[in-house]
Amino acid sequence: MNIGEGIFAYKLYELEEQYGKLQCRIRACEQGDRKKIKKELRKAWNEYEESSQLLQEKVRACRSPAVSRLSQAQLDYRKQTEDLMKKQIANDVHSDGSNPDEDKAEAGLLFAEYAMDFATLSMQQALIAAMSALEIESEKDESTQDGRKENA
Repeated sequence: MNIGEGIFAYKLYELEEQYGKLQCRIRACEQGDRKKIKKELRKAWNEYEESSQLLQEKVRACRSPAVSRLSQAQLDYRKQTEDLMKKQIANDVHSDGSNPDEDKAEAGLLFAEYAMDFATLSMQQALIAAMSALEIESEKDESTQDGRKENA
């Protein structure tokens, strides 16, 4: 790895692309009708399923145990949150004055807020991970250069 090669450039591009989709779709759906929302939701689910399949393939076919374990952790998180949304959250937000449709709507809003908070946390974690990796790489390069100077 070489810091000068922009090792995180592609990942930053992917992140920026996903954030752009998030912004555009949410804005379009907030201003759109139900038909527009359903269409955009279907697109988002298709993309989500595709990325899930890619993660499953990484778990099965990757030669690196580290990549396989990290991919599996992402799949586990997705499954746990989907299960919570389908089975538990609407029950947890229920109150005496609400009906099942209201509970489902409130659960959806709560989960959307949580997912955005989690995305923010993930970005913070990504920043710390990237900076830590760059620091380690920089230290390694420094010690290699120091070793060369001593041998010269």
